[in-house]
Amino acid sequence: MRPSLTGPARTRLDARALYFVSYDGLVNTNSFQKHGLLTHDGHQYAVWYTASREAVVARRGLGAAAWSAVTLPHRLKADDSHNVICMGVSPVDGRLHLNLDSHSDGFHYVKSVAGLLDDPSGTAWGPSAFGPVQTTLDGLPLTDRFTYPQFLTTPEGRLQLAYRSGVSGNGRNALAEYDGSRWTALGEWSGATGTYTSAHGSSTARNMYLHGLDYDRHGRLHALFTWRERDPAVLADGGGLTNHDTGYVTSDDRGRTWRNDAGAVVGTTGGPDRVRVTGAGLVVDPLGPDHCLMNQESQCTDSAGRPHAVVSHLPVRLGPPAGGYAAARTAHARAHHLRKTASGGWRKTEIPVPLRSSQRTGLVLDRHDNAYAVLPRGRIAAASAAGGYTDWALLFDGAGLNAFGEVVVDETRIAADNVLSFMYQEKSAGTTPSPLYVADFALPA
Repeated sequence: MRPSLTGPARTRLDARALYFVSYDGLVNTNSFQKHGLLTHDGHQYAVWYTASREAVVARRGLGAAAWSAVTLPHRLKADDSHNVICMGVSPVDGRLHLNLDSHSDGFHYVKSVAGLLDDPSGTAWGPSAFGPVQTTLDGLPLTDRFTYPQFLTTPEGRLQLAYRSGVSGNGRNALAEYDGSRWTALGEWSGATGTYTSAHGSSTARNMYLHGLDYDRHGRLHALFTWRERDPAVLADGGGLTNHDTGYVTSDDRGRTWRNDAGAVVGTTGGPDRVRVTGAGLVVDPLGPDHCLMNQESQCTDSAGRPHAVVSHLPVRLGPPAGGYAAARTAHARAHHLRKTASGGWRKTEIPVPLRSSQRTGLVLDRHDNAYAVLPRGRIAAASAAGGYTDWALLFDGAGLNAFGEVVVDETRIAADNVLSFMYQEKSAGTTPSPLYVADFALPA
């Protein structure tokens, strides 16, 4: 079965959602949000900030036109597009969890009443369905330098929270876990230390930027990532990004122990040995820091448990960029599909669609393992598993959306009803609020 799209069908979440451009993005539609749009047990959930800066969570039955929104008692504290809202599900007690409004500082956390997700029609949907806004995880403080929350559900139904402790260029990835009764800090698992040397200079501090954390259907946890160096001495031109290489690790014990692609242990969570830039066998797609490689794009796993990712950068054939990375990426960058093959090797394919943007691309697979790259402004390119992912083509050009840039893909919906769904915000100017929508595309049966 070849990839195809029917749609879009659109529903409006908010006629006047908060709008300001920061770090080339919008706080409501940063594609690295996991999850800003989420499907569970026949319902879809969305989160955003209103024009009055209030945090909102809404839900609808799958396929319904109307959303029911709940305003939470929290207002966005800063015009910073990093301060996204993310959702997670803990099946062990049927709660919806939200983490919001943080960038290298304290976070805010809200959870629903138990059973809300198990019995959507029998549990009241309103402010009473959610507890108070906390600055800890039920008393667990974590760190005062918190950024990039990602919720993921373990095969046993526990909920994990991944986050960065520290700052860009000098940070560590960490995990916490919720078992239905309490949160536990598992600890940090990536390290910031060690010396990285490029053709131009060296750096002694960095952070790992994740393309995602995903459990496959066999229970293995996959993480593809890139490193960002603190010292711009590694660049030929100081106006670029210090991101380099795509690395890969897995865990078979729910994120406690990390192994490289060959199966060797390269780090332990909460221990002195962490996944570091000097670790053996981490890089699966080498790329120096002179190609404007983007961090935090997207990953997923196929029906056989093999990882796929989208990574975007300037094609190597162009050499180092001239001037700032945003202009260089807009003029020249391409998204690439990186995947592990059945033989155990890695293959990378350039998607032949100009990005015309400095921003990120999302990636999802349908039930036939066909790949769909959701490009900036809501454009969609696809390639077939049957064709070995060599037949990438643009299926939707974003016409009629007027989408600003990055969109938030619902990574969980395709498995529920075979629909590719994403949240986007219309382009505006300055700080003028603009409409926020969800677009749905039916995929091949």
